[in-house]
Amino acid sequence: MKPRHKRAALIAGGLAAIALAAYFVLNAFQSSLVFFFTPSQVASGEAPRNRPFRIGGMVKTGSVQRDNLTVSFVVTDTVKEVPVTYTGILPDLFREGKGVVAQGQLNEGGKFTASEVLAKHDENYMPPEAQHAMDRAQIEKSAKTLK
Repeated sequence: MKPRHKRAALIAGGLAAIALAAYFVLNAFQSSLVFFFTPSQVASGEAPRNRPFRIGGMVKTGSVQRDNLTVSFVVTDTVKEVPVTYTGILPDLFREGKGVVAQGQLNEGGKFTASEVLAKHDENYMPPEAQHAMDRAQIEKSAKTLK
């Protein structure tokens, strides 16, 4: 084999290895990517049915029901509501009327089954995307009532 052919084979092999590594990295990144949705977006069908995502909003007052380690509650953005079920120990700051972000999946009945629940950590904090979504939902609600 001529040196030129050896060099071309090495370059081709190196490019194939780089392409394969890039494929594995991008595939791992895509499978671990979790998107955020509001209850209004979930109700309108924007949320995926077959993969995990995060839902955020406020825990509706009077909606928390406990059965040992299983907790059911409703997450609202003041326009739409999504029922959530979680089995496990809730964060200490989890309260009715306070902000929450839950990660999980929608089941066939449209109920969100959470695998993780996060509560806001102080009186003034809410994740920026949750605050933006809540503000947008409130503006849409106000616009509908003015019509």
